[in-house]
Amino acid sequence: MQDPKEIAHLIYLLDDPDEQIFRQVEQRIHSFGPDAIPYLEEASLEEGEDLRRQRLDQIINQLKQQELLEELKSWRASEEQDLLDALVILNRIEEPDVMRADMDRILDKIKLDAWLELNYDLTSYEQIKILNYILFDVHKFRGNTTDYHHIDNSLIHKVLTEKTGNPVSISIVYALIAQRLNIPVYGVNLPQHFVLGYKSSEGIELLKRFNDPSTVKSNQKGDILFYINPFSEGLVLSYESLKSFLSQLKIDPKPEYFNIASNEEIIKRVLRNMMFSYEKAKQSNKTNLASLMLDLLNQAKDDNLLDHP
Repeated sequence: MQDPKEIAHLIYLLDDPDEQIFRQVEQRIHSFGPDAIPYLEEASLEEGEDLRRQRLDQIINQLKQQELLEELKSWRASEEQDLLDALVILNRIEEPDVMRADMDRILDKIKLDAWLELNYDLTSYEQIKILNYILFDVHKFRGNTTDYHHIDNSLIHKVLTEKTGNPVSISIVYALIAQRLNIPVYGVNLPQHFVLGYKSSEGIELLKRFNDPSTVKSNQKGDILFYINPFSEGLVLSYESLKSFLSQLKIDPKPEYFNIASNEEIIKRVLRNMMFSYEKAKQSNKTNLASLMLDLLNQAKDDNLLDHP
């Protein structure tokens, strides 16, 4: 545990006009890591709009970004790679105080409403019809067509509370509800438009946690029976209709485009959307953070992206 007296002394030195001294002080504060944030925030509240306050806020922001990068790195290294855990990390860029439990409560309420309507003797199409009814008629989820690129459309807590989002986020909510009900619905990373696939359970063991990476490995048996477009209120699509969609966009319909996406691939897609939203809003610091997160996921797992703040 760091010494609060040393941190107070370092904060006092932050307005030193000598740039070299400031860099040494900054480096020392960074060495304490995120544990120093509460002390820095308390000091920031007591400062005016001077050089020390500016430098304090800068360091606080850097440490918070570093903390999120470390959390995402730990998530990537985890065996489970729980999708919602990663989405909560990304959500904290905008809402640092919102916790996973807040999202779980909302998801569990929707799950319960669907469970009361479901009968597991139903066909796959009948199950999807009920999910569509609960999500789009009862809970009024909708794709955001009026402000498509707003950052809120990529933030899981905003999507769950405002009930609107982009194709990726609406599909994620749909899949999270389906998987909690033991219905094998997964993300499909189609170019230009994210959709879902209903996977046949024939030849695969349905897991207690559907978003376990082993479920979506390429050597798993079981075909996708049909596709679902939650952005169009759960429209059911065939493989041929998706191929036709890509052909209209002059995109070669490669077989891998129609496969189940891993949770890591889904998070990468969310980050690319976030980068675009932040760039459009001219929020350079957050654009940079989203870019660093994407770089982290794209790197080989034995590389270290986090050597420097």
